[in-house]
Amino acid sequence: MFGSDVIRAGGSISAQMAKAWQRPEAEPHIRQALCLLADHELNASTFAARVAISTGASLAAGVLSGLATLTGPLHGRAGMSLAALIDQMATTDAETVVRERLRSGLGFPAFGHPLYPAGDPRAAALLSRLTMPSRYLAFLQQVERLVGEQPNVDFGLAVLTIVHRLPAHASLGLFAISRCVGWLAHALEQAGSGQLIRPRALCGRSSAE
Repeated sequence: MFGSDVIRAGGSISAQMAKAWQRPEAEPHIRQALCLLADHELNASTFAARVAISTGASLAAGVLSGLATLTGPLHGRAGMSLAALIDQMATTDAETVVRERLRSGLGFPAFGHPLYPAGDPRAAALLSRLTMPSRYLAFLQQVERLVGEQPNVDFGLAVLTIVHRLPAHASLGLFAISRCVGWLAHALEQAGSGQLIRPRALCGRSSAE
C-alpha cells in the first residue's frame, strides 16, 4: 500500500501518508480523518479484534482479525463501493442511479448509520473542510430525498479521496491505519481482563412449549 520511502520519511503518520501519495496539500485532511476514525466503540472489526485477544492470541493476531473484518464492503470498503456507484453517473443522472438501486432492493454504501439517524458527525466534520465534487453532491441530495438517509464517515472518506486525487484504495487504507490505534487500545484492555469472550446463541421456542 505504501512504499519503503514511507518508513524512512519520519514525521507524523499523516505526513508520511501524504508524502507516499505525493499529495502534501492533503495532509491536514488526512490527519483529521485519522483522528476521527481511530476508535468507534464495539464496531464489527473492533469486536473481532477483542474476541481474538480474549483467547490469548497475540496483539498482531488481534489486529489481523480487525483487518480481515474491515475489508468487508459493509465496513471499510464502503467508500470504494460508493465510488463505483458514482462512476455510473458518467452515463446517467443521480436520480436514475438511486431509483434503479432502490428497485433492485439494494442499500446505499456510505449512507446511514444505526448510531446516527440524524447524520454522522464524523462525516459532517470531514465534509465541512472539503469542496464536494458535483457528482457526489448530486448523489447525496438524491439519496437524502428518495431514501431519507444521511451520509456517514465512509462518504467523507470517498470525497476526501476524490478531491485530493488519492489512489482508489485510499479510503480503506486511511480507515485501517487509523483504526489500528483503537484496536490496539481495545486489545490491551481485553488482555488485561483475562476473560474469554463467549457469547451465547438464543434459540426461539415454539408456541407449543
